[in-house]
Amino acid sequence: MTENENMHELEEQQSMSDVMKDVEEINIGDVVQGEVLAIDENKQAIVGLGGGLEGVIPHNELSASPFEKVTDVVNVGDTLDLVVIKEIKDKENGSYLLSKRRIDAKKVWENIQNDYEEGRIIEAPVTNVVKGGLVVDVGVRGFVPASMVEVHYVDDFSAYKGKTLSFKIIEIEPSENRLILSHKAVVEQENEAKKEEALERLVEGETVTGTVARLTNFGAFIDLGGVDGLVHISQISYEHVNHPSDVLTVGEEVNVKILSVDKEEGRISLSIKDTLPGPWENIEERAPEGTVLEGTVKRLTSFGAFVEVFPGVEGLVHISQISHNHIATPHEVLSVGDQIKVKVLSVNPDEQRLSLSIKALEERPERKQERKPETKAPVELDEEETGFTLGDLIGDQLSDLSDESSDEEK
Repeated sequence: MTENENMHELEEQQSMSDVMKDVEEINIGDVVQGEVLAIDENKQAIVGLGGGLEGVIPHNELSASPFEKVTDVVNVGDTLDLVVIKEIKDKENGSYLLSKRRIDAKKVWENIQNDYEEGRIIEAPVTNVVKGGLVVDVGVRGFVPASMVEVHYVDDFSAYKGKTLSFKIIEIEPSENRLILSHKAVVEQENEAKKEEALERLVEGETVTGTVARLTNFGAFIDLGGVDGLVHISQISYEHVNHPSDVLTVGEEVNVKILSVDKEEGRISLSIKDTLPGPWENIEERAPEGTVLEGTVKRLTSFGAFVEVFPGVEGLVHISQISHNHIATPHEVLSVGDQIKVKVLSVNPDEQRLSLSIKALEERPERKQERKPETKAPVELDEEETGFTLGDLIGDQLSDLSDESSDEEK
């Protein structure tokens, strides 16, 4: 054997010795590099680690993400970073159980940790619906508690399975594989941005279109595209409204007038009735003088009765126009809620006044008059008892005096 051959043999022995030394240093938990040699019938990857050593990547350790075919994850000839799970001692040259999934997961956790620290929003598909929330796949398992799914209550989460949503990272603990996410926080953040934008573009006095979002006992909340405004129950209609649901429906599109915008408090006051024709509009055409209308007694006072003849339009029947007979108060003949007929005496649209009469539609009682035999002068009767006016009585007396003077001249 020549000197060169001896040197070459020594180098090979030394190289093998170094490899064996490296092999002896492989421990569970170590990260090693390996080349994919083959994919067997069990859908496992056979990996060469060098020095005659091999490793096996089981199917469930190939990837942290779902996959259909092994070749979607690894292929023959690929060089991979792998973590040693355990040693397989029944192999002749020694072999190791390896994991690519755990290396991938470690990188995913590092990325998620970075996203969390930077406050970034991440996207991930919902893989399952479980009791208490949603399971999502971000390369590792993430959980979304039910209370963090939406800004509103959700009864059934089944429709979320398979959907890809945006999430804010709420809590992260890689050592415990704990990742808590919130879709609600993303929606709230988006809504806040839309709200600020909407508050800037809304102007008091303008009429805009919105959608009925919610109904309460005191009014209706209208979605104006990023922000909700309140229509108080008194601003829904000119007519009396017992409950907003009697007039409005959730999802209904309505026109509203912006009454006020409080940017600091984020409050918007709206009115629907201000977009509708006013109750006194064209009142002279609808209730000209002399018209007979049907109405409802709304209020009674000492001086008369207020009668609603159109929604939002009330006219006054003065106490003197209630009856031909004397009455001390309107309560003697009328009650709130009574349906009555009235005659229009006068209309004043500028001052929104309507004078009405009930007695103008009733037959006037017959006049009663008594005279003393000796004087033939009429007995003074109370106007309230007879229904006669003072002018009527004086006129009769003057007529009698005129007749007597004519007789004397003859």
